[in-house]
Amino acid sequence: MSDTPFGFRPEGDDEPEPGGGGENAAGGGGLPGFPGFPGFPGLPGLPGLPGAANPADLGAALQQLGRMLQWSGGPVNWDLARDAARQATAAAGDPSVSGTERRAVEDAVRLAELWLDEATTFPSSGGSPRAWSRAEWVEATLPAWKELVEPVAERVGAAMEAAVPAEAVQLAGPLVAMMRQLGVTLWGGQVGQALGTLATEVVGTTDVGLPLAPSGQAALLPANVRAFGEGLGVEERDVYLYLALREMAQQRLHAHAPWLRAHLVGLVDAFARGITVDTSGIEESLRSLDPSRPEALQEALEGGLFEPSATPEQRGALERLETALALVEGWVDDVATQASTGRLPSADALRETVRRRRATGGPAEQTFATLVGLELRPRRLREAAAFWAAVREARGAAGRDAVWAHPDLLPGVDDLGDPAAYLGRDELMDLSALEQDTNGSPGQDSGGAPHDSG
Repeated sequence: MSDTPFGFRPEGDDEPEPGGGGENAAGGGGLPGFPGFPGFPGLPGLPGLPGAANPADLGAALQQLGRMLQWSGGPVNWDLARDAARQATAAAGDPSVSGTERRAVEDAVRLAELWLDEATTFPSSGGSPRAWSRAEWVEATLPAWKELVEPVAERVGAAMEAAVPAEAVQLAGPLVAMMRQLGVTLWGGQVGQALGTLATEVVGTTDVGLPLAPSGQAALLPANVRAFGEGLGVEERDVYLYLALREMAQQRLHAHAPWLRAHLVGLVDAFARGITVDTSGIEESLRSLDPSRPEALQEALEGGLFEPSATPEQRGALERLETALALVEGWVDDVATQASTGRLPSADALRETVRRRRATGGPAEQTFATLVGLELRPRRLREAAAFWAAVREARGAAGRDAVWAHPDLLPGVDDLGDPAAYLGRDELMDLSALEQDTNGSPGQDSGGAPHDSG
């Protein structure tokens, strides 16, 4: 199955050869999320249906397909997505979390919280840290993914339907409704496969720049933490601790700035609202189809017939979202670095490993792009980290953290390369002074006593 969701096609992909081929060729694979369940020839994204040796198996498969096509819960079949993701984690291996691993997570988070008290003015978000299996991560984060993916899936479906000429709709009749429901099923399979893959690689709940778990819930995935540290020559305890610093720093940020999550989701929604489909291109493609070749429509669909077109509004929303996520990542990077400096000798190596994962389009960024058609530009992550370091050096941790008081205070893309000009803004100078007077200098509680470093 393709890693590209229904409605999106990776840039630079070659168009399919006549008659299909590859993963969608007849006789290959099964419906996403249901290994061994054959698909139907002529429907884009579903493998071809080979001859069934057992009529009973074919009947059960058709009933299963019928249930999926009757989904009425929105633009994505989330039942299918859950099943596909759980099957993907099981296939990759999903060991239960042991008592030793739970204690490792608890110990790492406990120490990380002590160190963070001196690195940021934001207090602990509270709550007990969790050690999750991959399947537990899938279950806990599905509501957040639903909020992120559905606006895009709904808009892609609406744009595709609006792009079909009225006369074609009249001629197709019930086929249009079937194709709409097929799109819902395809989204479910694609999302589920992507989430199942992501669950084998993420180390916590904040790998995509916003908390995916329920509010205030922090967690690490021991199996993935071990995989992260393989080949680094770093003690496993240090890997747990550094990743706990990053997880808990972002938890503090979102707890202190409760508007942030809604702000990021709103930017995704703004991106979705800008999705359009080139109707003139569709009409031209439909006119050129050879009606004597039944596979011609499938080839057009797989070749990007309904591919969304980028609009200026969409590009603007994408830039704002990329910048906001980079700012979150950069702030976490600076806080974790300050918290670990002089305490964790392996911090630099672990920090660079995280940065390399981001720079090479790590699993979180790739999956985020796959699911909602968005792709972070990793170069901005380093720029954002350097920006926050410059703000801290100029105004201290309190001045750096004060920027999160309101979304209007966040820097724009041009500010990342010019922190000095950004810091010259009057509202930033006034807010920084107020925060210093209210909170005192970082590393002290409200009474001015230094925190214990642990």
